[in-house]
Amino acid sequence: MPIVPELVITGFALIVIILDLIVRKKEIISLVGIIGATLALFFTLRIYGSIGSQTILNGMFILDGYSSFFKLIFYVNLILTISISFKYMAVEKASYGEYYALLLFSTAGMMMIASASDLIMLYLGLELMSLSTYILVGFTRNNPKSNEAAIKYFLLGGFSSAFLLYGASLIYGLTGTTEIGAIAAFIENKGFAGNQMLLLAVIFFAVAFGFKIAAVPFHMWAPDAYEGAPTSITAFMSVGPKAAGFAALGRVFMIAFSSVKIEWTAILIPLSVLSMCIGNIVAISQTNIKRMLAYSSIAHAGYALLGVIAGTNGGLLSMMNYMFIYAFMNMGAFAIIIMLRSEGFRGEELSDYEGLARSHPLASALMLVFMFSLTGIPPTAGFIAKFYVFMEVIKAGYLPLVIIAVILSVISAFFYLRVVMYMYMKEPKMGVVLNIHPPIGIAVAVAALIVIIFGIFPSYLLDFVSLAIAG
Repeated sequence: MPIVPELVITGFALIVIILDLIVRKKEIISLVGIIGATLALFFTLRIYGSIGSQTILNGMFILDGYSSFFKLIFYVNLILTISISFKYMAVEKASYGEYYALLLFSTAGMMMIASASDLIMLYLGLELMSLSTYILVGFTRNNPKSNEAAIKYFLLGGFSSAFLLYGASLIYGLTGTTEIGAIAAFIENKGFAGNQMLLLAVIFFAVAFGFKIAAVPFHMWAPDAYEGAPTSITAFMSVGPKAAGFAALGRVFMIAFSSVKIEWTAILIPLSVLSMCIGNIVAISQTNIKRMLAYSSIAHAGYALLGVIAGTNGGLLSMMNYMFIYAFMNMGAFAIIIMLRSEGFRGEELSDYEGLARSHPLASALMLVFMFSLTGIPPTAGFIAKFYVFMEVIKAGYLPLVIIAVILSVISAFFYLRVVMYMYMKEPKMGVVLNIHPPIGIAVAVAALIVIIFGIFPSYLLDFVSLAIAG
């Protein structure tokens, strides 16, 4: 049954809510969340790359290799987030059962987005994901920054949803359908490629998806939300909602709007270039590492957009490969930040990492791996991710875009390697104690291994990603 993983995640979210009334130890509830995510992962892996495509709910929901691949990213994101939250939320004095239920509900929304073959299903998935994430951003209720971040995210997210709905209404008025495949067929058969209403709808969809992936100029919520949210939620939202946005962007633009590729490419190119420029340049001046990674996330959205701009199956695969690798290297970096969090010490300022290599050499070495990968330095997986995106963009004839991206990647080395410099070349701070426990240790180790292994042996990952199109 195509919808089994969604039912598993939603069912476990409800179980978590019930258990919260019965069980006092929140660690047990978090384990239940991990079990639910692992079960959904198992069901998805069983059919990945082997079924073609199946639709249910009158064609509104599709299960294919493309959606299954993004669901794997969502499961990884969920499992790693719960793992790094075990002790962290207790330190933040916000260890409540509904925290894990909201993570599961948000993931269910992402899964609906990936499998949406109808604009109505897409909207429902976006709202389920977004509403859960708004609450999670403001989950530390006693923190004014968290409350402010949640309000900003909620208000701008509401505008984003309005743009999506208005774009969908224009498409429905033009074609008489909200089914993505039928929209593509109607536009092609009726010769509506130059229709002004269609182009306006494409712009509205670009705005809506641009907000979800935090692309410039729709990124203004990201720095405040990333800094103000609990660090575990910053990690969660930097990967999951961004990947969901790219899943929707790829399906809608590559299928529904395939007849107007020239027009939407002209829209996405400035978004990509601006995201890479502003993300990398503004990150240089940041002293808060969460805020720095927020601007880094904006830049990475620009790099991943290049794969969509290429407009080919190869370009789409390179974007998917990029998001998979980004999930591990970004989650790993945030996990190290959480390790530094303790009573009275936040570990969020660059100065907090001074001399960390002397007091905690292993954690520093792992942070170095993640910073190298985010920069795109070989032999890490981050280099492979950028390399294959750049190659596909060159094949599509956009060499100037690659030149810009390479120059900005070099600029990004300044702020990523500055973290390494603080750890290895500064005098150590007194009293920095790492908050390490088995779940976060396993999460960091797995993330680092993936980043290193797929950096050295990229063919295994590329073959795995290719099954998404084959299936």
